[in-house]
Amino acid sequence: MEIAPRLHAVRVLSGYLYLIDEPAMTLIDAGLIGSGRSVRRYASKIGRSLDDLTRIICTHAHPDHVGGVRELAGDRDVEVLMHPADLDGLSVTLRDAVANRNRGQLIAYFTRHPGEATPVADGDLLPMLGGLQVVHTPGHTPGSVCLYAAQQRILFVGDALQVIRGKVTFASSVFSEDIALARASVARMADLDVETIAFAHYPPWRDDANGTLRTLARTAGN
Repeated sequence: MEIAPRLHAVRVLSGYLYLIDEPAMTLIDAGLIGSGRSVRRYASKIGRSLDDLTRIICTHAHPDHVGGVRELAGDRDVEVLMHPADLDGLSVTLRDAVANRNRGQLIAYFTRHPGEATPVADGDLLPMLGGLQVVHTPGHTPGSVCLYAAQQRILFVGDALQVIRGKVTFASSVFSEDIALARASVARMADLDVETIAFAHYPPWRDDANGTLRTLARTAGN
C-alpha cells in the first residue's frame, strides 16, 4: 500500500518492508529469507523491477530484517547499509553465544550474514525521500537505527517500538538486548516532528504520533 507519495509498505511474511519508489529504488529492511517473491510481485504492480533496486537499509540485524538481503540483491550491485555495531555482532560464534548466555548473540549466530555492507552512523543524511536521517536508537540491538524523513514527517522505527492491544509501546523485552537502553532511546524519537510512525510488524500509526512518542519518552524510566 502507498503510505505517502513514492513510498510503499510491502507486506511480507515477517511484517512490512518499505519500498521507496525513486529512480534509484530503495528498500528499508529485507525481511526473512523468502521475502523476495512478495517484493518482486509488488514492484511489478507499480511498474518497477528488482533490477531497479539500488539500496537496502537495514534498521537492525535480526533474521526478519536482514535475512532476505542476499535474495533481494541477487548478483546485482545493490548497496546494503547498516550500523556497524550490528554488522560486527553477526560474526559471533555459537561457542561464544552459549558461553556468554547472551540471547542477542544467539540470535546473531542464527542470522544470515548480509555480506559486505556500508556502515551508517547517527546523523547521516541518506539521499532518498528528500533526505532520510539516520537516528541511532540502541537497545533492541546495539546498532538499531530509526530513519526519519523530515519532509514527509515519517519515522521508520524497525523494532524499536511495537503495538500491543492497540497502543504504541516500547520494544519487546524478550527480543531486546538492553531494554533499559531501548526505552531511553525513545527520547531521541520524541525530539523529532513525526506525523506517521512506520513499524516493521504493524500498520503505520498516525494517531497523534508526536504526542505518543513524547508520552513514551516521559515514562521510559518508570
